[in-house]
Amino acid sequence: MAKAIDPQSSMAALFGSRLRKLRIAAGLTQAEVGVLAHVVSSRIAQLERATGAKPTLELTRVLDKELVADELLIDLWPYVYREAFPDWSRAFIAYSARAAVIREYASHAVPGLLQTPQYARALLSVGHTLRDDEHLEERLAARLDRQVRLTGPDRPELWIILDEAVLRRPVGGAAVMRGQLEKLLRMAEEPNVTIQVLPFDQGAHGLGWAVPSPCW
Repeated sequence: MAKAIDPQSSMAALFGSRLRKLRIAAGLTQAEVGVLAHVVSSRIAQLERATGAKPTLELTRVLDKELVADELLIDLWPYVYREAFPDWSRAFIAYSARAAVIREYASHAVPGLLQTPQYARALLSVGHTLRDDEHLEERLAARLDRQVRLTGPDRPELWIILDEAVLRRPVGGAAVMRGQLEKLLRMAEEPNVTIQVLPFDQGAHGLGWAVPSPCW
């Protein structure tokens, strides 16, 4: 019998506890739920025990639907997701998740909403707050999940100003940078996205004081 987890120890543990109760109430095994959600049974076990990577929003939606949770798991997911980030960044993430308009000046890295998986992994791999490889995967999944808003029905108006340094600073190698630049070009064609570049030859400017520059 699996050791019970304390649902009060973390939001991930609360999510896992509720998932296990829903699964048992439905009369399903972890393997059966895995088949319904198109993941291996060990992934369900990890979620129930609050180990491994945090659940993605897509997986949470599938589990909520298949277990007839009436959006209970979906309601819990944002709080589980925020645990993957350091405390100082959570307020920014919470605001951006609700924002109708997002304006950002980026001085050193491509903003998280526009990063490719490879670029994001390269940046997150050098983070001083990382605990281990598992934490890296949690942070990566959470960052990429944030990008879903840009294509959803409630997508915000996004206006990004990139310092030229962002485009010239190598992150992850030539192939990673090529893929990242290609994504910026694609995203700039979206009707709700505006991307501008502030070139070096413009000299001094006040943007760095006026607009925050988080890469989350």
